[in-house]
Amino acid sequence: MMSTRLVTLLNSHPVRRIAPQTCYSYLSSIQKDKKDHTAAGFPSGLCFFKRDFWKLRVGSLAGHDYGLSSKRSFSLTPAGIVNAAPSSVQPYLRLMRLDKPIGTWLLYLPCTWSIGLAADPGCLPDLRMLALFGTGALLMRGAGCTINDMWDKDFDKKVSRTATRPIAAGQISRFQALVFLGGQLSLALGVLLCLNYYSIALGAASLSLVVSYPLMKRITYWPQLVLGLTFNWGALLGWSAVMGSCDWSICLPLYFSGVMWTLIYDTIYAHQDKDDDIKLGVKSTALKFQEQTKPWLSAFSVAMLSGLVLAGVNADQTLPYYAAVSTVAVHLAHQIYSLDFNKPDDCWKKFASNRNLGLLLFLGIVVGNLWKKRNDSQYETHLNSIPT
Repeated sequence: MMSTRLVTLLNSHPVRRIAPQTCYSYLSSIQKDKKDHTAAGFPSGLCFFKRDFWKLRVGSLAGHDYGLSSKRSFSLTPAGIVNAAPSSVQPYLRLMRLDKPIGTWLLYLPCTWSIGLAADPGCLPDLRMLALFGTGALLMRGAGCTINDMWDKDFDKKVSRTATRPIAAGQISRFQALVFLGGQLSLALGVLLCLNYYSIALGAASLSLVVSYPLMKRITYWPQLVLGLTFNWGALLGWSAVMGSCDWSICLPLYFSGVMWTLIYDTIYAHQDKDDDIKLGVKSTALKFQEQTKPWLSAFSVAMLSGLVLAGVNADQTLPYYAAVSTVAVHLAHQIYSLDFNKPDDCWKKFASNRNLGLLLFLGIVVGNLWKKRNDSQYETHLNSIPT
């Protein structure tokens, strides 16, 4: 009977492991009673529906459609876009972490801060530059992940969180990854060539950091510092792209703040993997600080905020900027105070929240820059009102 065959299928097929217990119990009771409920549920003239009915019933409970529906679910989330891509393309999209955009945000946001600070008083940031740097951040983050996975293939295989990465899982060979890396760097070079000569030279200087960072975890307990030097290069490059050169009184404090910020969020991130890192002999600030992590993160936060204040003063920033910096301080304090660095899920949550922190600071820069125009116009009105 149909019920007997379905129970046999569930016992012998992997679907049993994912079929809900209610579905399996229901089918077992049918077999026990030796009643063909399927036939009883349909008139004799519609018994040809039995097979499809049971496929639909079991499939819906087990989370499968068994080909009965031609519709393919699609989501506009990064992971949904990657899953909707052709199967031959998906490993490359995952290699560049297109399905996990948080790293791209953290690379892009220091660029936006710099571009925003370089805008003329009372003006919005240069939208063309924001778009160019967004594209460049996507490509360079992808290139960095490709280099990292090529270096770490053997390590990734031994860690459950990274064992499914395309190179470690054997979906992409190292040669294929190298060709893909060349394509990403070529496109990134095309973006860089849209900038002025000063910025082209400055951007090219960061390549040594991009290539060497994945090796640092084998050498020093401070790979997060090298990552900070790499990820925040846009704090220098964004200003020079708009202004033609760097104003070091603004760019250096901003760059320093970004490096401190990276030490904060990437130390939190590293606590997810500390047990595996110990087994593999990989170093990180999480292993160096251990139980003293929170005091170190607090010190980095003070340094970050000091740099932001200094950059704001030198850029003649206004009240909204300092309000945003104050809110960033509250965010960091809550993030560090509530962090449980022995729980990977909480570490990930705190790490990912830094995107909102960076966006908040960017908003403060933009509004603070627009505020300059209002103050200037008020001053001019006041001068015009004085009798001569």
